[in-house]
Amino acid sequence: MALQKTAKDDRSIGELFNELAGEAGNLIRQEINLAKAELISKAVKIQQNLGLLGLGLAFGLVSFLTLTMAVILILSIFMPLWLSALIVGFILAITAAVISFSAIQRLKETNPMPKETIATIKEDTQWLKKQI
Repeated sequence: MALQKTAKDDRSIGELFNELAGEAGNLIRQEINLAKAELISKAVKIQQNLGLLGLGLAFGLVSFLTLTMAVILILSIFMPLWLSALIVGFILAITAAVISFSAIQRLKETNPMPKETIATIKEDTQWLKKQI
């Protein structure tokens, strides 16, 4: 509901400001609803990606442990079992650190700020300034 100007507008300044205040209130409520919707959408995407990451890690862990044991047993043919386990353990620790830092960096790149809402609030502020 925009401010409507008739051919002969008999409304007082007070009435016009009341109408403007009502419009501003409606606009603010709409912006809050938009922000909520945008934040919920981003949170759902993050949750889905984290869930898939967890599932992939679970399956990967089982296969990884099996392959690790196989590598340790193969290396034990050429050296003592404890030494082959130690070597494989160090290699795995380095690999785990690289993967973890990569995942943390990707999570940091996810921007939860409601960009659309911020842009429309700026537009609404300009509109309100023009109306006043």
